[in-house]
Amino acid sequence: MDKQERKKAWEAVAEAYAQSRDPDGPDTVLIEELRQLLPDEPTVIDIGSGDGARTLANLPTESIGVDISRRGLELASEGVPDARLIQGDMTALPIQSASADAITAYYAVFHVPRAEHSTVFSEFRRVLKPGGKLLMTLPTGRFETIREGWMGGRMFFSAPGRDKTLGQLREAGFEIDTTKMAADPLGSSTEFVFATYHPA
Repeated sequence: MDKQERKKAWEAVAEAYAQSRDPDGPDTVLIEELRQLLPDEPTVIDIGSGDGARTLANLPTESIGVDISRRGLELASEGVPDARLIQGDMTALPIQSASADAITAYYAVFHVPRAEHSTVFSEFRRVLKPGGKLLMTLPTGRFETIREGWMGGRMFFSAPGRDKTLGQLREAGFEIDTTKMAADPLGSSTEFVFATYHPA
């Protein structure tokens, strides 16, 4: 899928995806762990925020949700009315450089072609302040596929593998702090990485 096709795919499934997830699942605990690492009144960018129930709703009030899907952001504006919302692509974030204290990216990066993941991580580095934190889902394997019937639509998934992803983060200037397992919104178990951006 190209970018426009992926955008249309998310528009088509935004409501079904929002309805299928438990907004209070165990992976939301990781957001609280992240918050303990941040300064008072931090700016947090939530990548692929969708309806925001699982991430934005648990982040500080002034957090910014970025999503490719306009419908997802409409749902977020209803459920998390205090959040700032921006429609955009994670390969070219419409966010000022060195402006964020942290980034969350739950179940997001593997919806971008794996050939572009290094670009995504470079964008994460660009918008973070030195010492900024990243909390991100790690892929379970190496794949690139379109899943027909996913949430009643079709969806693109792509990843170079867990170890390659961690390597790309290091190449982008991130130090891997720790990884943790948590149940994901659809009922299986997923690994997350906590990382810190350190300028060269």
